[in-house]
Amino acid sequence: MERTIYREIRATPQVMQLGGLLAAFILAALWSVYTVEHHGHVITGMTNQIVWGLPHVFAIFLIVAASGALNVASIASVFGQKAYKPMARFSSLLAIALLVGGLAVVVLDLGRPDRLIVAMTTYNFSSVFAWNVLLYNGFIVIVGGYLVLQMMRKVDPRLVKAAGLVAFLWRLALTTGTGSIFGWLVARPGYDAAIMAPLFIVMSFAFGLAVFILVTLWLFTLSGRIFGDALLIRMGRLLGIFAAAVLYFTAVQHLTNLYATEHGGVERFILRDGGIYTLLFWGVQVVIGGLAPIALVFLNPSRSSTVLAATLVIIGGFAQIYVIVIGGQAYPLDIFPGFDVIEGFNEGIVNPYAPSIYELLLGLGGVAIALFAAGLGAKVLRVLPTNLSDANLPADR
Repeated sequence: MERTIYREIRATPQVMQLGGLLAAFILAALWSVYTVEHHGHVITGMTNQIVWGLPHVFAIFLIVAASGALNVASIASVFGQKAYKPMARFSSLLAIALLVGGLAVVVLDLGRPDRLIVAMTTYNFSSVFAWNVLLYNGFIVIVGGYLVLQMMRKVDPRLVKAAGLVAFLWRLALTTGTGSIFGWLVARPGYDAAIMAPLFIVMSFAFGLAVFILVTLWLFTLSGRIFGDALLIRMGRLLGIFAAAVLYFTAVQHLTNLYATEHGGVERFILRDGGIYTLLFWGVQVVIGGLAPIALVFLNPSRSSTVLAATLVIIGGFAQIYVIVIGGQAYPLDIFPGFDVIEGFNEGIVNPYAPSIYELLLGLGGVAIALFAAGLGAKVLRVLPTNLSDANLPADR
């Protein structure tokens, strides 16, 4: 077994081409931001009823995946699984990159990005959004410090483990805060559920690991490095467990809402009568993003099955967040419980939503920012090992 050696990726023609493609998506997103800011949000699909649109779906997915991308580093440092240690550096870097990409979408969709200064200097501690500003900034600082410790030549392993534990606990708090944005919104029957916090935590485990698998393989292929089947299949099985956990917590969420009479209407909407939302829930979220990946990694464990399972988990995860965010707003608000509104402004009707090209470009731009940042980090920092072949895999014990 060779000693683990970390090297920057070389600027090959393939790397440069991919970097140029990501830069093009970023420029398209900036054009979209300029156009929306010039004409107003009226040109998007968002309305007074659907105030969080497709960009917010991308942003929340990236933020949730950022927490989960730290899985590998946490497994190595906190839980002592040495097989994951060679990938811990890139795990930390990817977590920061994904969070930056997600936050970029949120900031650029404000219409007035300069108003972010107000959010950074004036805190309303009774708002869960203000808590999340602190959690996001703290995550970048803590994981950044954790990455520096991992890259130091001479450092006490106990210090690295302690930093990893702090980063692990902080990421749990971060995802809890993100889930609580929805769980504490009692005005929306599709959101009002305490289980949103643990649901978002297990979602982060699955989505983040799936993104990590695909991005790491992508970089290893571009740089001509070896990624062994044994470790990849092992990560695939772990991904299957996380996907099963997401299905379990999703089932608990909906069974609990079905038991509560006040949530019966929104449950019928999502599970049976919601049209596109029902299709996304059962067809994409449950089948494609849940059952199919579990079957792939456990019934036919292989390299190709793991890659396909990770891809399906990402597709299903995006659909899940779309159903939560958009579906939860599409269902009408119950402004006056126990009464029927005869005349009003869109009360009692399902709110339509059709995302615009501007929203799509902004969301894809956030993904491009995250991937470009991760690739640039791997280009200038020694975070990727040169060899992860089966023979070079360190034993856990």
